[in-house]
Amino acid sequence: MGAYALSGRVALVSGSAQGLGAGMATALAEAGAAVAVADIQQDQGRATVDELSAAGAKAAFVPLDVTDDASWEQAVAATIAELGGLDIVVNNAGVEITSLVVDLEPDQIRRMLEVNLLGTALGLKHAFRAMRPDGPAGKGGAVVNVASVAATIAFPGISVYSATKSGVDRLTRVAAMESGKLGYGVRVNCIYPGLVPTAMGAQLAQDVARLGLFPSPEEAVGAVIGLTPQGRLGEVADMADAVVFLASDAARFITGAGLPVDGGMGM
Repeated sequence: MGAYALSGRVALVSGSAQGLGAGMATALAEAGAAVAVADIQQDQGRATVDELSAAGAKAAFVPLDVTDDASWEQAVAATIAELGGLDIVVNNAGVEITSLVVDLEPDQIRRMLEVNLLGTALGLKHAFRAMRPDGPAGKGGAVVNVASVAATIAFPGISVYSATKSGVDRLTRVAAMESGKLGYGVRVNCIYPGLVPTAMGAQLAQDVARLGLFPSPEEAVGAVIGLTPQGRLGEVADMADAVVFLASDAARFITGAGLPVDGGMGM
């Protein structure tokens, strides 16, 4: 696999019990990395680890509530102890709660801010502490944050989600600058996934139809496809392969960048 090979490296993927995160964990494992499946969903997370192990990968489950500082510290320590280091962190965990602006609920706003923005910020904090030269892993590495095409377009019904993903973009760029200036040796990039028909993507289509923004979930999906030059929804593998690229030596001179993986929807 050449420059895309990750043999000998250890990755932690937040929110990887299912959906996009599980796909990313699988792709990293297929590229040769040992993978920590980090999630609040313990049963599903352990099942994902079992699947990775059955395919010959080295994998471990680590409990992680991305909104909790101590949980991040424990998850990183467990990853290093069980898998022998830490070279890659993928901040994937996220939530989307659909709402019209006129109906926004403070608790829902806080939930998206805490998971999407606070969770990513804490992931960056603990990745840096572990991977910088004086950290317990200490070899530098790569962080890949998962933003969204929602950070680059104005799609109705997802105002706060869009705002949090725009925040992920800004966090990515500032963190990349700090890492470089302070000699941490950690590259930081993000991807902007397009709509993928995971459970979250399917729920979004149903929600925007329920709010009267589209006549039906099918027409909502059709509208997204209509905005996408490649004429289709994204697939989990599309996003996972982009994460592997940014984590690999093929991206060794790339940091502070946002990579659209949206079929052209956000251009």
